[in-house]
Amino acid sequence: MINRLKSVNKRIWLSGPYAVWVLGFTVIPLCMIIKAALTGREGGFTFGNIVAIFDPIHLKAMLFSLEIAAGCTLLCILLSYPLVLAMRQLNMGKKGFMMFVLILPMWMNFILRILAWQMILSNNGILNFLLRSAGLHELSVANTGTAIMIGVVYDYLPYMMLPIFNAVAEINEDLIEAARDLGANGFTVFCKVIFPLSIPGLLSGIVMVFVPSMTSFVISDILGGGKLQLIGNVIEQEFTKSMNQNLGSGLSVSLMIFVLISMAFTMKNDREGKRSAIW
Repeated sequence: MINRLKSVNKRIWLSGPYAVWVLGFTVIPLCMIIKAALTGREGGFTFGNIVAIFDPIHLKAMLFSLEIAAGCTLLCILLSYPLVLAMRQLNMGKKGFMMFVLILPMWMNFILRILAWQMILSNNGILNFLLRSAGLHELSVANTGTAIMIGVVYDYLPYMMLPIFNAVAEINEDLIEAARDLGANGFTVFCKVIFPLSIPGLLSGIVMVFVPSMTSFVISDILGGGKLQLIGNVIEQEFTKSMNQNLGSGLSVSLMIFVLISMAFTMKNDREGKRSAIW
C-alpha cells in the first residue's frame, strides 16, 4: 500500500511540469480569448463578436475555408490510399526508407516550403517555363484557389498518410489471403477488408488534416497573394491590422466551436470504427 502511494505521488510530481505548461500556454490564453470574445470595445458584455461569424464577409470566408479544408481532406485521402497500398505491397514501409522520404520535407521550414511552391506556380515560374519549353500553353495558377489547394495538400498529406499507413500495416495478411482464396479481386479486397479495417486511421487523419487546413492563413497569404480570404486570414487581420482584438477573439471562438463539434463527431465515429473492427 505504501509503495503504491509512493508510486502515485511520484507520477503526480512528474506530471507537474506538463500541468504547468498546459495551464500557462493553453488554459490561461484560452480563457483570455473567451473573455475578449465576450467583451465589446466599450468593455461591456456582448455576444456580438461571436455571432459576427454570420456577417456576409465573415461567412464567405468561413465557407471558402470549409471548401478548402474539405477539398484538401478528400484529395489527401485519394492520394494516401494508393501510396499506402503500394508501400504495403512492396514492403517499403518496414524498410523505413519510403517513410523517411515522405517525412523528410516536414523537417524543412514551413515558410520555405510554401515559398518554393510560389516560385513553381508563379506566372514566370518553373511550371510555366517547362510548359513553354514543351510548346504547351501556360497556366495561370498563381494567386488562385487552385494554388492554395496545392499548398495545403502538399503540406498536410503526410498527416493523412501516416495514420492510414499505421492502420493498414496492422491488418493481418491472412485476412487478405483468405479473401483472395474466396475469389475476391483486388478492388473487392480493398472495399471489404482493407478499407473497413483502416477506418480508425482514416478518421485520425481527417482530424489531423481538416482542422489545420481550415484554420490556416499563411498558405493563402503566400500562394493566394492576399486576394482570397480564409477565415484564418480574417482573424489574423482583425488582430494585426484592424486592431479589433475583441472581434478577432469572437471569430476565433466561433471557429473553435465549429472545430470542436467536428472533432467530437469524428472521435465518436473513430470509437465506433474501432469497436466494429474488433468485432
